[in-house]
Amino acid sequence: MSSEFAPVSPAELKSAAKRAYIYTVPLVIMETTRKWRMGAGANIFNHARKLLTHRSRWVTTPNNDTLYSDAWLDLSKGPVKITVPATGDRYFSLAFMDMYTNNFDILGTRTTGNNGGVYTVVGPNQAVPEDATNVVRAPTPRVWALARILVDGPDDLPAACAVQDGLFVHDGAAPEDVAPGDPVQRSADWREYLATANRLLRREPPPVTDGLILEQIRALDIGPDQMFDADAFDQEQAEAIERGVEEAKNWLVQIQRARRSAIDGWTYPSMRNGDYGQNYTLRAVVSVGGLGALPLEEAIYMRAEGDAEEGLFDGNQNYRLHFPAGAMPPLNSFWSLTLYEAMDDGQFFFADTPLRRYAVGDRSPGLQYNEDGSLDLWIGAHSPGADRESNWLPANEGPFALFFRGYMPKADLMEGRYRLPRVERL
Repeated sequence: MSSEFAPVSPAELKSAAKRAYIYTVPLVIMETTRKWRMGAGANIFNHARKLLTHRSRWVTTPNNDTLYSDAWLDLSKGPVKITVPATGDRYFSLAFMDMYTNNFDILGTRTTGNNGGVYTVVGPNQAVPEDATNVVRAPTPRVWALARILVDGPDDLPAACAVQDGLFVHDGAAPEDVAPGDPVQRSADWREYLATANRLLRREPPPVTDGLILEQIRALDIGPDQMFDADAFDQEQAEAIERGVEEAKNWLVQIQRARRSAIDGWTYPSMRNGDYGQNYTLRAVVSVGGLGALPLEEAIYMRAEGDAEEGLFDGNQNYRLHFPAGAMPPLNSFWSLTLYEAMDDGQFFFADTPLRRYAVGDRSPGLQYNEDGSLDLWIGAHSPGADRESNWLPANEGPFALFFRGYMPKADLMEGRYRLPRVERL
């Protein structure tokens, strides 16, 4: 421990440890995900050729509207070029996230259009090559590139997969650069966790605008210019650090399942969602509950306030979401309502139900509107009846959560002039 910055009490060390965990947990989760996903090495796209199911548990709150293609880019050896295909009328986005989970650039339908092109991704301290086209400047040496490609059901899969085939990194894969062994989890012992966090802070230097928080945790010998040593702390100090880390872990689990401030039964995202600046608390919460979330202008995510414990819904009850005529969500693209089984650690995954229907939305086959143009969606573990099953979102029999996704929202939705109707218990 650096004596120059040593806290005057164990209470201050505990506070620093809690801050350090909240600050670094997105970085650790990103590295854990990177290690799980890099089967073929860096700088190569992995294409999910099928829509995700209840068995897809590598990232929390997945969506069932799009195919995913993702690549972990390693820019430490130099820039890379990516070809983005033309997608016609199909929604497409390619989000670039730094290792702190900020979306620093998004290509696709909303921003660059659907004509495709060749893009050069350049690391934080690299010169731009003379032959570079459409330069994307990355804040960290490693980047997660995550593409979402709209799929209009199983019959549309071959066409969507053809779009994936046109998305690739030039020159192929680079050697895998992840350390051997299992990835360190956010639930790891404080010694292992903080050692990993420190290594990542050194490898992926944070922005200068994080200077204040880095100073606040410096007493732990954690930072881009420091070397963490758990053995440098005496027993009282170590116990204080452990308590701080455990409090942060427990808080992050509780906040995922806690009731939050809701408007007509829905919680709305922060305007900083997906690009967090110095809002480290929001960044940590989203990294646990919705890793890879897009900024509001690309997609807006809302969670329904449940009537069971911790803001969840009870799968043994029946619910309805009613959209009045002329009051559908204002969007420039599509929407969906997705149901997730709530896990004990605060994460959410598709529930295993007999219909294997994980979401309903404006493109759902057979969706039936009422004669007056209104729309009813029926939610629960038990069928609402044969005449309503086309609009039924099946639930597991335990606690579940409901999330609404709207792509390319209009100003009325982003700025709060339009609100979703409340999910009502029947």
